[in-house]
Amino acid sequence: MRIALTGASGFIGRHLENHLGEQGHELVPLGRNELREGARQIAASISGCDALINLAGAPISRRWTDAYKQEMVSSRVKTTSLLVEAMSLLDQPPATFISTSAIGAFDTLGKYTESDTPNATDFLGQLSRDWEAAALEAESMGIRTLIFRFALVLGTDGGLLKQLLLPFRLGLGGPVGDGRQHFSWVHIDDLTKAYTHALERSEMSGVFHICAPNPTTNLEFTQILGSALHRPTLFRVPGFVLRLIYGEGAEVMTSGQCVISVRLPKYGFEFDYPYLESAIRELVES
Repeated sequence: MRIALTGASGFIGRHLENHLGEQGHELVPLGRNELREGARQIAASISGCDALINLAGAPISRRWTDAYKQEMVSSRVKTTSLLVEAMSLLDQPPATFISTSAIGAFDTLGKYTESDTPNATDFLGQLSRDWEAAALEAESMGIRTLIFRFALVLGTDGGLLKQLLLPFRLGLGGPVGDGRQHFSWVHIDDLTKAYTHALERSEMSGVFHICAPNPTTNLEFTQILGSALHRPTLFRVPGFVLRLIYGEGAEVMTSGQCVISVRLPKYGFEFDYPYLESAIRELVES
């Protein structure tokens, strides 16, 4: 396939671009410059593409000033709307559109699958709803539309795990707060494999949770990572310290969702890393 991809320079984008290339697909990266040029230029860039994958979005792990929150919204919601507008300008738009969301669409209280209605009322909850609504506008053009809600993506060259490896290797790792908060996760290789699975299965559409089938807690994640690195995990990180550094953005680190994927296995997808211990050991020992 010929596949257009936004966010190709990011942690997940780099892995996905490599994975799709290894599968023999032709990639058309859409960088920030292309996105700034507007819908008509984007339409010209994606003309002839079989699929469009949208990974664009400013990083979450920053201090959330009012200005940065606007950037988070713009880079997700407005970019997604722009991509949908660009596809509407084509006589033959891509047959498949896979956009992104996050499990922050849900609150921290229950255990949720794709059949549950997003219920988070905070900033990330509203952002996720608006993001998904923008993507689903593509359905009105007859485009097969999928939304991948990401759990915490584990890889050693980006995301949460990259930030934690150095302090943990120095023996300075530990849980956040009491460590009881939910921790839903997915290995980067399972995430990229989910994309090729969806591209090959034309019957798949709608929302999919990209989450390993066995969510855990922050404390268990901490203990498994420390064990894999043969280091103690005695240094708890107080929530107030994170709030001093990240402000409202610290909520992502001090809370968590319990979310699982029901629909991916229904369509024949099998996780290579269903358990956290095997996922962590593969990442830190490879």
